Amino acid sequence: QVQLVESGGGLVQAGGSLRLSCAASGRTSSSYAMGWFRQAPGKEREFVAAIRWGGGTPVYADSVKGRFTISRDNAKNTVYLQMNGLKPDDTAVYYCAADTELYSSNYYYTIPGSYDYWGQGTQVTVSS
Repeated sequence: QVQLVESGGGLVQAGGSLRLSCAASGRTSSSYAMGWFRQAPGKEREFVAAIRWGGGTPVYADSVKGRFTISRDNAKNTVYLQMNGLKPDDTAVYYCAADTELYSSNYYYTIPGSYDYWGQGTQVTVSS
């Protein structure tokens, strides 16, 4: 099993920045990719970004492209989400997730059901 712990959330003003971290432990060798999702009250869980442990071009949602950057430190089993130019619409609980299957299409990494393990989430609130 894989355990995921997010951290780094908080309250920031519009235009500010935050860096989220997701520390993975357990059977991390079974994970091929990591994703970030977010969920605002009353809304469905939304894809944010994903990255393979083995490298390659990260995948981003159009809503965050150019503002957010996903990265990983394989030695530390940690994935990061650097969020710049935050907007009030970015307010949500942010979750990291681990995928145990290497998908042939990036489309699958944008679907919550493609991931097998999830963290507890960290709250990000962006004020006007």
